[in-house]
Amino acid sequence: MREKLIYGLGIIAAILLARDLYSIFMVLPDEASQGMIYRIIFFHVPAAITAMLCASFTFVTSALYLVTKNLKFDGISVAVTEVGLAFLAANLVTGSIWGRIIWGIWWTWDARLTSALVCWLLYAGYLMLRRAIEEPTARARISAVFNIFAFADVPIVIFSIKWWRTQHPQPVFWGGGSIDPAMYLTAVLNLVALILLAVVLSLIRLRQEEMQREIDSLRRYAHAV
Repeated sequence: MREKLIYGLGIIAAILLARDLYSIFMVLPDEASQGMIYRIIFFHVPAAITAMLCASFTFVTSALYLVTKNLKFDGISVAVTEVGLAFLAANLVTGSIWGRIIWGIWWTWDARLTSALVCWLLYAGYLMLRRAIEEPTARARISAVFNIFAFADVPIVIFSIKWWRTQHPQPVFWGGGSIDPAMYLTAVLNLVALILLAVVLSLIRLRQEEMQREIDSLRRYAHAV
């Protein structure tokens, strides 16, 4: 069942991505003030939203682990966190490329940029912490607590450009930003495609995590015997 879901969602994501890439590079015109570089927004913004959705999801699964002590939720948390971290890295990289063209610099310690970098470091720290703890139950418990702590930065990332003066553009999906309707549709469809891709990658990573747990369990059993 899971394999069928992975293939099904993967095919839908691939079709949407192909459609969006054609629209982005072959149909939509250059933006009046930014030229060609504005096209990066179709990946930069959806990647950020996908990463924040992943973080929100793992906040819930980490809390569920602490309540139920079911290692299934720990496996889901680590799988989705790894995928979300990759999308947040894509957001930071694409933002830096855009900033180099528009602002003339690769990086500035803007509130949105800085909070996003801190968020990436926190979740990278979560993955590093897991590798430092061998006992599965202790690893799951400590990781869940740390994951919930790391989530505190997610609202800061989202609302940073509302709470502080920042040179980062206003969001195009909410809060004062604007975008042409045709561009908006492509951005939304690419967001759907990236979310589906994140789901597919998370399911694949979860299967790997479950297999690794089974191998570790057999290894511990063999040592005990």
